[in-house]
Amino acid sequence: MRIRCKPWARPELEACPFFIAEPTANKGHWNEVFHNDKPLYIELGCGKGGFAAKAITHWPDVNYLAVDIKNEMLVLAKRKIEAALSEHGMTDAQVRIMIFNISHMEEAFGSDDRVERIFINFCNPWPKKKHKKRRLTHPRLLLQYKPCLKGDLWFKTDDDELFEETLEYLDETGFQVTYMTRDLHASGFAENLETEHEKMFTEEGKKIKFLIAVPEKNSDTP
Repeated sequence: MRIRCKPWARPELEACPFFIAEPTANKGHWNEVFHNDKPLYIELGCGKGGFAAKAITHWPDVNYLAVDIKNEMLVLAKRKIEAALSEHGMTDAQVRIMIFNISHMEEAFGSDDRVERIFINFCNPWPKKKHKKRRLTHPRLLLQYKPCLKGDLWFKTDDDELFEETLEYLDETGFQVTYMTRDLHASGFAENLETEHEKMFTEEGKKIKFLIAVPEKNSDTP
């Protein structure tokens, strides 16, 4: 679905105290952005921010960075995050948001950064063969995540083909799957935070696929 341009979106983001205007300027020292040494969690493709709003209150002792490519999406995430912070009496010290093209991840994050967790929730499955390289779990992107990822990657989808091919991508790029289920809601996994898409797909009768993977130590990657 095409998102209508909202001319007010970017100015509202730029006025937000927890908006990162120049992500690449922080490569190598993201801990300085938050002024602490707490674990850093990143959500890639945060969309309207429903998951981010839950995550910042579920994990209050981590720094949280929500990323999307569209101003029109991120501004909605901003508002949901602000509402969650207000409801729980929290400040914005632990959260940042930014507009960024994830396919250039290596330009904003490197081996000097320490990311403890990356979330990828219901990303575009790009089913056509010529478009698969755009997937957020494609090998060309997994290899960009590896230098900064010191912890784990959490991936959720309703798409069977994307899930099975992501398992292949992870193996190809030197990731080890430490947890996997093809029916998340029947698995008993206690840490799950339901997203808007997840609720919608579940109501449609689709099973949610989920995995956790970690970069293998000293692995040889292409």
